[in-house]
Amino acid sequence: MNPAIGYTALISVSVITALIGFYGLRISRTTSDFYVASRTVRPWWNASAIGGEYLSAASFLGIAGLIMISGLDALWFPIGYTAGYLMLLFFVAAPLRRSGAYTVPDFAQARLNSTRARHVTSVLVVVVGWFYIVPQLHGAALTIRTTTGLPSWVGAGAVVVIVCLTVITGGMRSITFVQAFQYWLKLTALAVPAIFILLQLGAHSGQPAALPVGTEFFPLADPLNGSSMYGTLSLMVALLFGTLGLPHVLVRFYTNPDGAAARRTTLIVLGLLSVFYLFPTIYGVLGRVFLPRLAAHGSPDATVLLLPGTLIGGLGGDILSALVVAGAFAAFLSTTSGLVVSLAGVISQDLLGGNVRGFRIAAVAAAVVPLGVALGTDSLALAGSVGMVFAFTASTVCPLLLLGIWWRGLTDAGAVAGMLAGGVLCGTAMLFGAQLGADSPWREFLTQPAAWTVPAAFVTMVAVSLATAGRRNPGVARFMSKLHVPERPHALPGQSV
Repeated sequence: MNPAIGYTALISVSVITALIGFYGLRISRTTSDFYVASRTVRPWWNASAIGGEYLSAASFLGIAGLIMISGLDALWFPIGYTAGYLMLLFFVAAPLRRSGAYTVPDFAQARLNSTRARHVTSVLVVVVGWFYIVPQLHGAALTIRTTTGLPSWVGAGAVVVIVCLTVITGGMRSITFVQAFQYWLKLTALAVPAIFILLQLGAHSGQPAALPVGTEFFPLADPLNGSSMYGTLSLMVALLFGTLGLPHVLVRFYTNPDGAAARRTTLIVLGLLSVFYLFPTIYGVLGRVFLPRLAAHGSPDATVLLLPGTLIGGLGGDILSALVVAGAFAAFLSTTSGLVVSLAGVISQDLLGGNVRGFRIAAVAAAVVPLGVALGTDSLALAGSVGMVFAFTASTVCPLLLLGIWWRGLTDAGAVAGMLAGGVLCGTAMLFGAQLGADSPWREFLTQPAAWTVPAAFVTMVAVSLATAGRRNPGVARFMSKLHVPERPHALPGQSV
């Protein structure tokens, strides 16, 4: 790929992102603006922003890479990523908005009347956020290396610098504009080249550029991936329940004017995600046919970056490649910025006084720590590494939210015990599983632990809560009414984003 393509695309996205972020500075004045955009973000804006931050490196690059090397088994990833929002719609979105909290730890303290539960939740949210940022930085490193030939650290460093500047200047209100723009950029960056590629293949049907006769996209016996029924089930548990505990997704629902708006936002998100995931699937299918060398050389995540130039060629291929590179960089920026905003809120509230200055300091800390981890580690398959984060959050934060919203009997001791049990079991299983050989019968059981760690976390929470019934929050009845009784919209028309 011509390095000029990469430079042009990356600089363009960075400049536009910075300009939108600085525009947000003009209208971000209060603490509430920085944390939750003063709770005035309307459904279409919020849904676009959620799409911008949720569709990460795993979605933009990793899904196509997994489909390329694993075939049909990898299709469970986009299905699970999208279906997780059904769980949010049915069980979490509206009650969480009505809670009045700024962050998930705020919810934990309000629901359980416990600073200990708040502190444990804070630690888990920060860990989840940091480990979710790392794959974004790995993806940025891959993109920079593939498109410009620059060292990998340049990509990761550029993302952190741009995100920090954007977040500390305008907070959540600024990031809302940035992420909404970046969703539509990402969709365009995948859809336009895919359409041109399909048109090119159709126009050359029967010629060398067309699909080879007898092409078999998904062989029945795929030697590269031996996922069992257990592996598929465990993956779906991780993706469905893990979405409910992602800090950068949850904080978005605090920005809606009311619970009804939160539900409408979730419905729109389902539509936006469904449209988006059509295109990584197309790239993965075409990559299996036209770029098999990437799988052989261990770089399947570069499929989306290289396919337009390979199949189109010439000036048209260069332009489409630049568009894809711009979309990829937008994916890293939007997801990282969402995570940094959510982590900055948690760190600032717990350690730095909860004011704007504390938020800005926390934002830098939230970005710099995972940068150090990313620079010191090698990249895994992007979708696979993000899937591990989903398994962890499904085993920790998710049980707290579901039981906290829907079961009056949850106590602070039960919540803490369940989160710690799920976190220790899941983390230990993945660490030990990574050390096992591919032929070990225990490898899949440990590397895909959600099928048993999520139930273990729920059972522990319920059992300990029943054993410590005397520790129930005396104000639980009033708080549960607040969660489940619809409120009247209160945002003024002139305040909405």
